[in-house]
Amino acid sequence: MMQPEFCIVRGNDGFPDWITREEVVRLFHETMKPYEDTPTDVGRALDYAFSKERGGFLALCRLEDKWAGQLLMLDTGMGGYIPEHILLFVTVSPEMRGKGIGRKLIEHCIDLCPGDVKLHVEYDNPAKRLYERVGFTTDYAEMRFKK
Repeated sequence: MMQPEFCIVRGNDGFPDWITREEVVRLFHETMKPYEDTPTDVGRALDYAFSKERGGFLALCRLEDKWAGQLLMLDTGMGGYIPEHILLFVTVSPEMRGKGIGRKLIEHCIDLCPGDVKLHVEYDNPAKRLYERVGFTTDYAEMRFKK
């Protein structure tokens, strides 16, 4: 198998000619089911990552000239108890799952981050095992108060 190629996007003007922002939003929404976020929320997350005040990046992955996956990493502006980065979204093309692309994409992006990385994953999400194999651990239980 060929090695995947990665493209890092840090702003709306950084998209390569083979994909648009709208396609990225659609792919996050459509390929993360049943854990998908709305297209509006995905767009807001991209705005956050691309803002000068907040920051982060989008990683795009291609294999054999085909879209293979993508990941959105946000900067928190913090450190210590709250890690410096949040892996917000990651997805792999359904046709390319099981080939190690998700792991390579995650590891590549973690290497780009100068600090710790956290993510939120639902207990029944099959990707939880991948995150554990990469090195993520469950240190805390997340609790939310919804209004």
